Amino acid sequence: MYLYGASGHAKVIIDILIANDIPIEGLFDDNASLDQLLGYPVFRPSKVKGPLIISIGNNQIRRKIARQLDVAWGMAIHPTAVISEKAEICEGTVVMQGTVIQSCARIGRHCIINTGASVDHECLIGDFVHISPHSTLCGNVQVEEGAWIGAGAVVIPGVKIGKWSVIGAGAVVVTDVPDRVIAVGVPAKIIRSTNMNGDMLS
Repeated sequence: MYLYGASGHAKVIIDILIANDIPIEGLFDDNASLDQLLGYPVFRPSKVKGPLIISIGNNQIRRKIARQLDVAWGMAIHPTAVISEKAEICEGTVVMQGTVIQSCARIGRHCIINTGASVDHECLIGDFVHISPHSTLCGNVQVEEGAWIGAGAVVIPGVKIGKWSVIGAGAVVVTDVPDRVIAVGVPAKIIRSTNMNGDMLS
């Protein structure tokens, strides 16, 4: 397996691959000062090959890279994750230590289901989503493309989070959140908009 992005996020994915006895051939990064990470060689992106996992936490950057490359995509699921046999997890996604993914949940492409997160029954997670550590999605939650659920946030059953929206850490989401906004607090309230690329406006 190869990784794209030699960062702290890559270090966690390396741990997951090691725990699964998946050989790591190296990483790709455009930082010319990097030649290794945790003892694994770092190559320049001009040499990119698969199977590959994009080891970058930023949702927008993962989408950009995924759309540029024509390679075989890998996947990394830590053995301590509890995943229903009836759940679906798509290519490029990383499922970290201690997560729970329940029956009939669907996780899209190039997502991050981070440490200790809980995704309950029939949740639909779009491509390039990040579910941060110890956040909780109750049943039938829908999180659309590029959204970011902050650490420790709770989304109650049946709620929809729009594309490229951001839910702040510790928020409790009790109503639908539209596309491209930032919502924080208990209960979560919209405080500002984001642009179409998912980046915060000043």
